[in-house]
Amino acid sequence: MSAQHNEHHAEHHDDGGYHATVKDYAIGFVLSVILTAIPFWLVMAKVLPPGTTAFVILGFAAVQIVVHMVYFLHMNAKAEEGWSMLSLIFTLVLVVIMLAGSIWVMYHLNTNMMPVHDMRNMP
Repeated sequence: MSAQHNEHHAEHHDDGGYHATVKDYAIGFVLSVILTAIPFWLVMAKVLPPGTTAFVILGFAAVQIVVHMVYFLHMNAKAEEGWSMLSLIFTLVLVVIMLAGSIWVMYHLNTNMMPVHDMRNMP
């Protein structure tokens, strides 16, 4: 009776979510190492100009964030009926709005500031 009850219990409480395997963790780990090693090499070998290197590193960082979310945090459209993905998208939208707004405000404050007078001529 106990084995039948456990089988019945497991049958009805399977969340249908993502179940990670060791292979998935290994793939995530290898991708993370590669996505860290390439930008490290770009900086140490000075392959690209500094501005280009910064943008390439930002691109690798964005890809690495996705790798971590998929392979380690198990985020997908099916997890928790899509609510975790929706909350992630909402958070990303808020972060982009805040960063863009902050940069916009700082740029316009800088261009609209009063000119600095020469301090030597001050009384």
